[in-house]
Amino acid sequence: MREYELYVVIDADAEEEAASAILERATQLVAIGDGKTPGEVTKVDTRGKRRLAYPIKKKVESQDVILTFHTSPQALPELERALKLDEQVLRYLLVRTDEK
Repeated sequence: MREYELYVVIDADAEEEAASAILERATQLVAIGDGKTPGEVTKVDTRGKRRLAYPIKKKVESQDVILTFHTSPQALPELERALKLDEQVLRYLLVRTDEK
């Protein structure tokens, strides 16, 4: 199990239910893990709405969320696939934080 941090930039025009659905789906995928060992979300930091430095997909505002979690590396491709397919997700960044 490794520690990761996921920074998600969600469209600010998306309804609150859509943003929470994205986070719920990401949390479920982390919890499933690789099927053998379940993952665990340790922290959810909602940054709220903010103005983007430059337009992304013609959007100038976003809702930012940071998820900190432990999971196996085999669970990450499915998580990234789900984020790429969601039209409300403007950008995301997945970083391994336990490496020194």
